[in-house]
Amino acid sequence: MESLLIKGLSPLKGSVGISGSKNAVLPIMAATVLCSDEVILSGVPDLEDIKVMAQVLKILGAKVKKEKDVLIIDSSSVNAIELPDAMTRKMRASNLVMGPLLGRFHHAKVAYPGGCAIGSRPVNLHLKGFCDLGFDVKAKYGFMEGKGRPWGGKEILLDTPSVGATENIMMAASLVSGETVIRNAAREPEIIDLQNFLNRMGAKIRGAGLDTIYVEGVKKLGKAEYRIIPDRIEAGTFIAAAAISNGDVLIENVVLEYIRPVISKFREMGVNITESKYGLRVTGNRPYKPVDIKTIPHPGYPTDMQAQMMALLTTVAGTSIVVETIFENRFMHVQELRRMGAEIALEGRAAIIKGKEKLEGAIVDATDLRAGAALIIAALFAEGVTQINNIYHIERGYENIHLKLESLGADIKRALL
Repeated sequence: MESLLIKGLSPLKGSVGISGSKNAVLPIMAATVLCSDEVILSGVPDLEDIKVMAQVLKILGAKVKKEKDVLIIDSSSVNAIELPDAMTRKMRASNLVMGPLLGRFHHAKVAYPGGCAIGSRPVNLHLKGFCDLGFDVKAKYGFMEGKGRPWGGKEILLDTPSVGATENIMMAASLVSGETVIRNAAREPEIIDLQNFLNRMGAKIRGAGLDTIYVEGVKKLGKAEYRIIPDRIEAGTFIAAAAISNGDVLIENVVLEYIRPVISKFREMGVNITESKYGLRVTGNRPYKPVDIKTIPHPGYPTDMQAQMMALLTTVAGTSIVVETIFENRFMHVQELRRMGAEIALEGRAAIIKGKEKLEGAIVDATDLRAGAALIIAALFAEGVTQINNIYHIERGYENIHLKLESLGADIKRALL
């Protein structure tokens, strides 16, 4: 079992670069299935989820090669339209190949996806969107299957602004004739990045970042070169790490507009954040003030930063309240933080946090990706040594996080126990 061993109470100091966005690159990798030419992606992080998606593409027949942070994908030889259960269980984002397969081959059969157990993430919005596009879609025996050759413009209204459904529908619609209008679309920065990439291949899409997206179908998409946006959640995680350690850290390679909701909450707490052309400089300024947080779709406070902020709030005197509205089971880190001495009470989808002057090192489990990040942040403040197990969850979404923290002065080691 591989674990992280962290000895706390060392202020982080120095500079750290943010890697490419996991949540942006995964749908973009899936989108390469739409074209029969070579695509070159740069700024691609070295993550387990990226490796799984590369396997997915290879199973479909694509050729995938990675050289440092550059990913070269040739989908000209893609000849399969079915993705088996063994692959989709490894990662939820694997279901994003369904839209591209339907768009290019007019037929797709994909097993129901897996991923972190943070709550139900139903695929009904994906299926409804494909049906509204004009595909004949069925879901049975653990598979989602769609087929058909839709034509003419369609208007699709999403019941909720689902990121995955918005992405899947955008990709499928890019090769469907006529104009497709997606209303109540997700507005996350990763949606904008997908639109920009698809347009680089020759698609005609506008509106990403707003609640209505317009997709004018084209006959063919071609080769492209594209650089992935920086990971806004990794940036937020390092802000929390610098703040909890009362450090002084320059966070480089950040798109400021994409993390405004996160920056706003840190500033409300009293964390010093200075913006410049070089990035964000975060300097500790204890004592911090308690704050209340409610996760909502972008441009609100992101659910992917809820656990990390909660870890910081456990060390802030007073009472803070965190309300999780996106996933019903995204408080699994609470029990692990309690092992470290945190005082957190749960009432439905609300967590009531009473900050304490100190946390204590303990043996804890990373129950999911962002829970693991929260435990790392808490461990930086804890007295003694914290052992974080199941770090494969963390490595799904953070590239070399232990090395980056070590370069900032953290006493952190990756060990086989």
